[in-house]
Amino acid sequence: MTTADARPAVLFRRILGQVLRAARVRQDRTLRDVSAAAGVSLGYLSEIERGRKEASSELLAAICAALGLRLAEILLAVGTDLARVEPPREQPLLLPEGSAGPGRTEPEVRDAA
Repeated sequence: MTTADARPAVLFRRILGQVLRAARVRQDRTLRDVSAAAGVSLGYLSEIERGRKEASSELLAAICAALGLRLAEILLAVGTDLARVEPPREQPLLLPEGSAGPGRTEPEVRDAA
């Protein structure tokens, strides 16, 4: 992996940490409070907020639940911030048929019952 390849992952990690920290601070909550509610160590949550560690999808879902936020809200905020700093693409984004994306509506979800 080249340095250029690593940049988007590092950028995502840092922006995710900033978004999570901003959400926690807006709620006037401490790292200790959120780490206990999410079931993650205080040090690890701190590292995530500082953009030094990656959060698994399960851990991110637990942190979002502890903050009373939907995972989609956090990811949308991260995506919006990332779009501001990432260079534009020359080619249009290609998404699988039926998936939601910029300018598209969310695919219909049918009840499995």
